Amino acid sequence: MNEPTHRHPATVTAVPEVHRPTPIVMRPEAPAIVQPHTVPSVASVVLPDGRIVTGYAVDPVQPEPVTAKPVVSRAAVNIAFGGVGFLAVCGGLLMLTTFIAALTALITQLITLAAVLFGGWIAVQVFTAGRHSGGGTTVNIRKAVIKRNHFHR
Repeated sequence: MNEPTHRHPATVTAVPEVHRPTPIVMRPEAPAIVQPHTVPSVASVVLPDGRIVTGYAVDPVQPEPVTAKPVVSRAAVNIAFGGVGFLAVCGGLLMLTTFIAALTALITQLITLAAVLFGGWIAVQVFTAGRHSGGGTTVNIRKAVIKRNHFHR
């Protein structure tokens, strides 16, 4: 009865199962509270009247070191830089307004010069219109006799 049964290899169809272990993740330990290495010593003081006072020795409180302040504050430096920038802008604006005024004066002078030259040219044309000798007939009338709408000399 306890004999193993023999099976034919073609009849075995079961797939073997593979179990993989889950890795154990170690969490970091909480930081330990740092304990002083030495316990402060207990001091006993005998008062003049004979009483004894016992307690821990307390170190005197050290003041925080004073940081060296700069000779000039940051606000003063920023205000100074702002003033320098403002002066630079004002100088540029002054130069710009001076340039605009000079350009305006130049344009005004050019317009005035053009008006004088054009006006002179017109005057020359008007006053010399009757004196040119080409193409027209010049009649000098001194003692003319008008008879029947004809001039006789």
